[in-house]
Amino acid sequence: SSDTLATLKTESETLKTKLEEERAKLHDVELHQVAEKTEALGQFVMKTRRTLKGHGNKVLCLDWCKDKRRIVSSSQDGKVIVWDAFTTNKEHAVTMPCTWVMACAYAPSGCAVACGGLDNKCSVYPLSLDKNENLAAKKKSVAMHTNYLSACCFTNSDMQILTSSGDGTCALWDVESGQMLQSFHGHAADVLCLDLAPSETGNTFVSGGCDKKSCVWDMRTGQCVQSFETHESDINSVRYYPSGDAFASGSDDATCRLYDLRADREVAIYSKESIIFGASSVDFSLSGRLLFGGYNDYTINVWDVLKGTRVSILFGHENRVSTLRVSPDGTAFCSGSWDHTLRIWA
Repeated sequence: SSDTLATLKTESETLKTKLEEERAKLHDVELHQVAEKTEALGQFVMKTRRTLKGHGNKVLCLDWCKDKRRIVSSSQDGKVIVWDAFTTNKEHAVTMPCTWVMACAYAPSGCAVACGGLDNKCSVYPLSLDKNENLAAKKKSVAMHTNYLSACCFTNSDMQILTSSGDGTCALWDVESGQMLQSFHGHAADVLCLDLAPSETGNTFVSGGCDKKSCVWDMRTGQCVQSFETHESDINSVRYYPSGDAFASGSDDATCRLYDLRADREVAIYSKESIIFGASSVDFSLSGRLLFGGYNDYTINVWDVLKGTRVSILFGHENRVSTLRVSPDGTAFCSGSWDHTLRIWA
């Protein structure tokens, strides 16, 4: 049987090479060449407009509410805080029973948040208008994995939640019953990140992980429909292009990359000789022209998506930038850092 295994291994490698050759045949032109005629971006000034202080340890994750104003963030000390980004007030705070709350998400309705981490599960807390209410009493455990929860997001309703985990899988859950609706197997190591496709584009999501691979999944069938393996290290963050036709990823290999789903290939690499630290988090501007990347050298790099050039570098955080999200209306973005703070930039 070891012989057959060896033969099958060689066969799969040969098929892989053939697929790559076929993929290469379709590749006629580079993105930056197509973009040469595009108007260059002018100078733009982005500054820290607000600093949110209150976490007692590393900020690990954040998410915006659809109301474009509130933010939920989670940190290594087990705290989950809901902020008003405009006034910087803390509206809700929950202390999780575990440290390293690596994932948090705002429900589409704005009436609940989900979070989890080293407790291997995803919990949903309904948010009430009564400031004095004990949120922990209404906590609902939704998802259970066999290893840490790395990311979570609600689908287009409050009723379903998508999770990724260090156990190498992603899963879709029913919030009410806690039932698993679909599981997604295909990564060979920890899954570190996921992002849901824009709602107009169909039932898919993308995930990335420690196997240096990103996978696009069909939520209904549980099948991986496309996968890309060009990074040289862990993929820490994936984010769909606003149209849903492409996605970007950020990796410990110090690059961000853009993958076109219709062309089924990598179309751009965002990197510089001087950037040697990993990218922990990526997100697009509303138009899709800019890609914001948070890095482990405490900086935020802003890339011109089409031309592949860096248009700005933002300083302010005093430790690695761990999470970064553009607000739903595109007027600002928020970054979270191991320096215990969040910053709103505009």
